[in-house]
Order: sequence, then C-alpha cells, then structure tokens
Amino acid sequence: MIRKRTGNLIVLSAPSGAGKTTLCQKLLAEMPDMQMSVSYTTRQPRAGEVDGVHYSFIEKERFQAMIADAEFVEWAEVHGNYYGTSRRRIEEIRAAGKDVVLDIDVQGARQIRQVFPDSVHIFILPPSQEALRQRLEGRMSDAPEVIARRLQKARDEIREYRLYDYVIINDSLDAALQELLSVVRAERARVDRFDHAWVAASFLKEE
Repeated sequence: MIRKRTGNLIVLSAPSGAGKTTLCQKLLAEMPDMQMSVSYTTRQPRAGEVDGVHYSFIEKERFQAMIADAEFVEWAEVHGNYYGTSRRRIEEIRAAGKDVVLDIDVQGARQIRQVFPDSVHIFILPPSQEALRQRLEGRMSDAPEVIARRLQKARDEIREYRLYDYVIINDSLDAALQELLSVVRAERARVDRFDHAWVAASFLKEE
C-alpha cells in the first residue's frame, strides 16, 4: 500500500439540527473504506435500532466495569443513561487500514483530542440561527420549550468551533457532502500518511 495502513480518525460534531447524522451516512455510502465506531450505551433500544449497528446496548453494571478498566476513550452520562466510545474498536479499525468516523458532541471531541492528537476534527454549522430553528421545528416532535433548550445548547456548542480543524456550513446537503469528501481525501494525501519506505524503494534507489 502507498498510504500507511493506519487509518485516520475523523471526528464530526455539530449542534442538533445541523444535519451531521445525514452527512455521516452519505459519507460512508460514498467511501466504503470508512467505518463508523459503534458506541456503547445503557439506554434501551428505540424502535428500529439494531444492537451492534446503531449502538451496543449493555447493562449499566457492565458499562461501569468498562469505565473502571479504562476501555472508553470518552464517555458521558446523559439523562441517567451512559454513552461511551471504545478505544479498542477505534484502534482495531484504524489498524485494518480503514478511516474511523465518530459522530460525537463537543464534550466527547475534547476527550478524543487528548487521547488521539492526530485525529481530524470537523464542525458542521447550519447556515443561520433561523435555519436551525426552522429545522428543529420542522421535526414536529419537540415541544417549544425543548426546542428553546436545544437552541441554547447549540449556542454553547458553536462557541467551540475554533477548536476544530475544519468548519463546513450545511446550507446545501450536496455541497456540504462534497466539502466533507474533500477534507477526508486531503487528509489521506498528507505527507505523513504515505509509506516513506515505499517512496525510497520505488524512486530513490541509486542506479
């Protein structure tokens, strides 16, 4: 292989309603040599969710044991349920030569950045505050007070966009996807991603 076998770790963050999940799905469809890291959670599966595909659903006791054994690169408790990202899963996917994609909030991204300083962090922004409000209201699933809380949380998360390597504005889904693909391809082409032994053997031998 010309590119090093160790894959990149791509971290995507965004406020709720920015379209991050849809972009992740389209990115994976376009680039089959990428893989999502399936997180662990202690909450119950929702309708249509499949164990091992959407999440790995486990009991709280097992999750706490995994915390004690330092098996998570990041974890958090949200509304009484635990969520965590497995360090081993990330390392196994990268060792197989595939890029890993993490769909994660800004708090988790901070922890990932500390453990994997070579990770690539991308923040997805909506085109405007009003567009974000319209998207949240368009879901027709949240009460007005819930939407207000989501908008406040969005403002708190957006304050951290400067900590990311790239920012993509999701105004047009197709255009945002092309930007995302460009970032992933550019990161793969970085000089430190190449097999320098291959370059030396192929081009730098004395005749």
